[in-house]
Amino acid sequence: MEDAEPVAMAMGSESSSVGDPVSVRGQQIVSNEDDDLYYIPERRPSLDLGEWTTSPMDTSHRHHVARARSPVLSYTSLASEEGSIEMGDGDGSSTRIQLERSDSFSSSYSFDSDDCEKINLKSKSIDDMVSGPFVTPEFLQSQSESSHPSLTVAFTLKAIFDSLRKLSSGAFKTFKMMLWKHYPQTFNTPPQDMDILNLVDRLLECYGLDGSLQITKIVLGEMGEKKMVDCLETLCLRHEVRHDLCANLKKKYGEVCEDMAVQEEKRPFDDIFTDLYITSTCDNGPNIDHEVMTIEKLDSNRNEKQRLSTKDIFNSERPEYSNTKLLLMTGVAGSGKSMAVRRLVLDWIEGRSHQHVSFLFPLPFRELKQFEDSTASFLEIIQKLYPESKKLRDEDYRCEDCKIMFVFDGLDEYNGTLDFENTMLLSDHTEPTTLNVIVVNLLRGRLLYRGLFLVTSRPQVKPCIPWDTHYDEIEVRGFCDLEREEFFRRRFKDPGQADKVIAYIESFRTLRIMCHLPLFCSLVADEGYRIFREQGPGAELPRSITYLYTKLVLVLTRQHRILRAPDLSLEEERDFLMKLGELAFNMLEGGQFKITRPNWKHTGINDREAVINSGLCTQYITKPHVLFQEIVLSFIHPTVQEYLAALYVFLSFRNQGKNVLEQQLRGKLKMFKGHKGMELYKSAVDRSMHSEDGKLDIFLRFLIGMERKPNLELLQPLCTSSVKWPTVIEEAATLIRKRIRENKYPGRNDNLQHCLEELGVC
Repeated sequence: MEDAEPVAMAMGSESSSVGDPVSVRGQQIVSNEDDDLYYIPERRPSLDLGEWTTSPMDTSHRHHVARARSPVLSYTSLASEEGSIEMGDGDGSSTRIQLERSDSFSSSYSFDSDDCEKINLKSKSIDDMVSGPFVTPEFLQSQSESSHPSLTVAFTLKAIFDSLRKLSSGAFKTFKMMLWKHYPQTFNTPPQDMDILNLVDRLLECYGLDGSLQITKIVLGEMGEKKMVDCLETLCLRHEVRHDLCANLKKKYGEVCEDMAVQEEKRPFDDIFTDLYITSTCDNGPNIDHEVMTIEKLDSNRNEKQRLSTKDIFNSERPEYSNTKLLLMTGVAGSGKSMAVRRLVLDWIEGRSHQHVSFLFPLPFRELKQFEDSTASFLEIIQKLYPESKKLRDEDYRCEDCKIMFVFDGLDEYNGTLDFENTMLLSDHTEPTTLNVIVVNLLRGRLLYRGLFLVTSRPQVKPCIPWDTHYDEIEVRGFCDLEREEFFRRRFKDPGQADKVIAYIESFRTLRIMCHLPLFCSLVADEGYRIFREQGPGAELPRSITYLYTKLVLVLTRQHRILRAPDLSLEEERDFLMKLGELAFNMLEGGQFKITRPNWKHTGINDREAVINSGLCTQYITKPHVLFQEIVLSFIHPTVQEYLAALYVFLSFRNQGKNVLEQQLRGKLKMFKGHKGMELYKSAVDRSMHSEDGKLDIFLRFLIGMERKPNLELLQPLCTSSVKWPTVIEEAATLIRKRIRENKYPGRNDNLQHCLEELGVC
């Protein structure tokens, strides 16, 4: 049975007033179970129900029942804690409850009424079925004091209402008669004309939440409805687990750090991050929008793209996902995959999506690493990471009406061998084994057949899911323009500062393009925060973009790689960046932006380090011919390729005294014995101005910008030469201004002006 979920209510007031029934007036119940309309007829004007008596209810003996946890949630305010009253029935259908009733005699009863009717504890022997023992007032009071915090008015209403409406008409009449015989002072006339809502309403008014549930289970048990009692107990159990799980997840995923450098500053996730651009197709290739050049589209995915949101992931209403149990979400480094996971979790907690999912367990691979050198079952891993799940029983993991979603974030962080041919088969989630066996069988689709599995990963160089596993694949593309602007408006509490940062980004087309990556947006926001904090809210943001690209490369190659390749030394990192930069420079010279597998092998670069560990490159599949496909690698954006090319030229000069640009011009390597820094920049400026297609324009900006002090401080660990090079900023600025005045290549003058901005002298 589906665990009880919040019940959606369209209501006006915030709480019930004295004299209102628990279910409140002016509402109506509608159920769409089995696509039929379930309508509870209008209430009679009082609880004087029919042929047994015409006198009003005897209110001379009333029993005081302690108020439920303060403030008592009425059905008019259920949108606060329980969201909306949407009743799920396990088969994906839902029941929307809206309560509408006329005045009834029960309206005179409230939880804090001192003269509520006394309960007759003696069981009558009119019917042999009524044999007791039944609930006593003392028992109700003790239960109320120890009730689980998940027990709310909305849930109790839904649980009892759903249980009773599954009884046949005859069984429901028997249920009402047994209540009347055991509690004649509460139901002082035979309640044969009471519908389900009036009956539940009366129970809640006089016996509270725990008491109403206990009475319902005991009466059903006396009727021999053991399965019904089991289902009601299952509802309560799952609701408790869900409540505790949501509290845990909200604490874990509800807040994020605004500034990577200041971990203490946290804000609610919803106050900072916005929606993402997710497509229904993959292998779309990287974003190739460029400020200067027009680059041929790199992808070959001819399938029609459909924009999705996190709410569409495993959406039971989407036919393409109706039979999908495994979904792979890919995206380049910094595109927002973990952000999408966080959004998915919070939407489920708040009841905004995926309400057909009973439980959601995020299992990031960085947390799963603790199980790499031990033996444990999949169930033990879940219970270790989420102790509240220990209450769940084996049948909760296997039954159809209890959907459980497992989110494995960061498959690219997993270093185990995915051997699908030789790894043992595993389908029992209680069997102890290694983490590798669990991961392999997860990707095989063998583990927990009725579970839903979402796996996020950077694009892999080799297939990470077996060919015979049925799965779907979607791709996270980052921000679109509107989402990018919304991100900064949420990130900065001061609207004026947000406007200033947005205007700053719009003034640089390259920055505006690169801010499709949420990671890059975060770096820009961090820098803005730092400047406003140190220089005041009126401070101007720097006109150099090189510093931001340096931060991006270092974040990807150090902070984001630490869990994927923690043993990489600084020397190995420098060697990798030099090889990758040399490849980037040679490709840039030839106007090339994608690398085929044969070409990649000659670079001597580990493709896993480039694609998975550092995230500077990505991999996708092209289809140059109808029956042929090819695995292709490229940088995550053309400007990242241009930056790495500039970094290679800069470090070659700083560390080895090599002018790579002179070598290209003259066909031989030129070595410098003394400081000849200006010759490097003179060569770069001349090369850029001779390039009519502008392929070296952004490269030149990056190379010039690396001379700035803040950038040099970031690059210092990569510089091995003990020679202290004097600054050449003024000389470089003089050279650039001279080239602008000469105006030999007017098409390059705008870029030369940007170079002055990179030097900070414009």
